[in-house]
Amino acid sequence: MSGLEGTRLVVADVIWTGTGDVHTPGVVEIEDGRIAGAGPLHGARPAGPDVVDLGAVVVMPGLVNAHAHTPMSLMRGIGEGHSLLTMEGFLAVLRRAEAHLTEELVPASTSVSCADFIRHGITTFADQYFFAGRIAPAVIASGLRAALAWGIVELGDDDARARELSAATRFAESMQGESEVVRGWLGPHAYFVDNQPEAMIAARDTAARLGVGLHVHYSTSGEEDAYCAEHHGTTSIRQLIAMGMLEVPTILAHCTTVDPAELPLLAGTRAAMAVVPSVAMQSGVPAAPVRAALDAGVNVALGTDNPCNNTNADLFEEMRTLGKLAAFTSRVPNQVTPREILAIATTGGHCALGGGPADGTLAPGGVADLIALPLAQLPRGPVGAQSLESALVYGASGASVTASMVAGRWLMRGGELLTVDAEAARAQQQRDFDTLTARMAAAEGGSHGRE
Repeated sequence: MSGLEGTRLVVADVIWTGTGDVHTPGVVEIEDGRIAGAGPLHGARPAGPDVVDLGAVVVMPGLVNAHAHTPMSLMRGIGEGHSLLTMEGFLAVLRRAEAHLTEELVPASTSVSCADFIRHGITTFADQYFFAGRIAPAVIASGLRAALAWGIVELGDDDARARELSAATRFAESMQGESEVVRGWLGPHAYFVDNQPEAMIAARDTAARLGVGLHVHYSTSGEEDAYCAEHHGTTSIRQLIAMGMLEVPTILAHCTTVDPAELPLLAGTRAAMAVVPSVAMQSGVPAAPVRAALDAGVNVALGTDNPCNNTNADLFEEMRTLGKLAAFTSRVPNQVTPREILAIATTGGHCALGGGPADGTLAPGGVADLIALPLAQLPRGPVGAQSLESALVYGASGASVTASMVAGRWLMRGGELLTVDAEAARAQQQRDFDTLTARMAAAEGGSHGRE
């Protein structure tokens, strides 16, 4: 399966550029995988072999999922009733299953997740998981843009620390020049909580040497601050800065318990907050301080996290939840505006992954990553009553996306996936799940699997 190549112009009834401009109708010009321009149509709609007219749709930049764990669709839903943002939930639910996970069980579930992403308007994502060497081929085949971080899980085990740090380094090195759109990062699981300072520094040095980034869970329960107060007499943000950990691109996933008073310290670093509002709500933890972060000049991105407790890969739903949760917790209507939320899910995500200043927009120089949603499936008030940004955040569904392009290559057209055989991947995923649960049952002397 392959995407349709050779598109030079994309025409649509509505073009939302992400720069403040809306063209009705409009056209996007693409050259060498990047946006050459976008503007209104004057006169007849162009036609030709290198023109794709999508008709009555809104075309917009693709969304960026800045915190994901694609292989974990193998265990979709097992975290229900648990907070996976605590060490207790992590050990009792995830590590219990992952103790029996082997690398051959990873590729099919990665493909299932990639298909979900494409169908829901995600064109770029940041992943963190082990066995990343088996994740990468499936992601490259999907055509999605990604930063794949090998998850470094230590749990106080010196042998595990050395083994996983070595594996992560080899993986990141192997990905240098391997793909134009997929890069290899390193993924310390959780600073101070799971990863020791010496391993953190080693990961930082490798990332700096290779020109890549770090992807880490951070500030999910306050455990980092408790550790740093006891061992360093300071807060975790100050300790990370003192150690130089934020001098390379760093995704700090969740940030639900971060002290808003310390957010200005992050603004001068290369760190980004990747918030996951649905998981915060499901796990019973505070909402990430998005308004305070934006006001402090911190880059904010948006993610879906793992499918074990957030079973939905719909970043439109995450945008809507972010806006509602921010208003609900602050008691300030529209505390984070629709335009700001869309920026978080597009330009904020690309910035978090080390992208260029125009990436996440349909402006010249930006990557040619775009999606289309039928206007008929976009609930919107009368023109003048509701902005297009508000309709996209509070009315759109990722399930409505009908077309997706990355680097000028179509991954989906007319609702048809062009780069992933989702049916075959799901069938293999079921076989992999049966294998995993059989292993768990044999080891634990109980019964697992289908109900």
